[in-house]
Amino acid sequence: MNASSKARRSARKAKADGERAGRQAAHSRSLRILAGIGYAARGLIYLIIGYIALRIAFGDSGGEEADNSGALQIIAQGEVGTILLWVVAVGLAALTLWQVLLALLVKGDAKKRLAGAVRAATCAALTFAIVTFLLGRGAPESQDSQAESLTAQLMSLPFGRWLIALIGLTLIGVGCYQIWKGATRRFTRDLTFDGASRTVRTAVVWIGTAGIITHGLVLGTAGVFFVQAAWTFDEDEAQGLDGTLRSFSETPVGPYALVAVAVGVVLYGVYCFCQARWQRD
Repeated sequence: MNASSKARRSARKAKADGERAGRQAAHSRSLRILAGIGYAARGLIYLIIGYIALRIAFGDSGGEEADNSGALQIIAQGEVGTILLWVVAVGLAALTLWQVLLALLVKGDAKKRLAGAVRAATCAALTFAIVTFLLGRGAPESQDSQAESLTAQLMSLPFGRWLIALIGLTLIGVGCYQIWKGATRRFTRDLTFDGASRTVRTAVVWIGTAGIITHGLVLGTAGVFFVQAAWTFDEDEAQGLDGTLRSFSETPVGPYALVAVAVGVVLYGVYCFCQARWQRD
């Protein structure tokens, strides 16, 4: 056996060992428990965002933004707010790691790999924002401000408009995938329902359907705003979660559309808790 053959064999063995170690880590009980805390943390954040959106629809938001920053500030106001935020950060960090491992190890399903990568990126960004907040480096910037700042920075680049459009189209694509996943109830394949009664299963399916479709609708709408910003060369057109949710109140049916979307966001938060309990490894 020549040197090149030995090198290829060693590389294949190292890759196989790495994949085996990754699978063991992804299916470890401790990481799965922490990832469950991460799902519950996401659920708590979406519950609060939906609550703020409902208040906006009825004309009293309390000055809070219906996005991650607003949710984190509300959590921090409680007596055990700091402790709870640390728990949320640890859970989201574990969920990020778990999604990265799953995205790397899932074979033959590009959609699942992409979805896992997107979830890992969003969880990582949220974890970073929480830790920064806890370390006393200021309150998290609103997602509207982040969207406008990112758009302005990209517009200064030679192909910035195309990058902004790509971000928008990616969000639209992920949003459409979420809507399809919710409408076809494909998400049930990711749940085990161990020990759950038929009534509970039916409730989870209906909650997941409404919540996931709403989540996809919100993501897709945010993507449209990014595409519009690229088309008009105006960073003010880009919207984060708060601006996207508020835009639903500007439809012909007025605040009723925002109420419906806010309820859907709350249901998505409830579904995240269901994932914490029944998510398949």
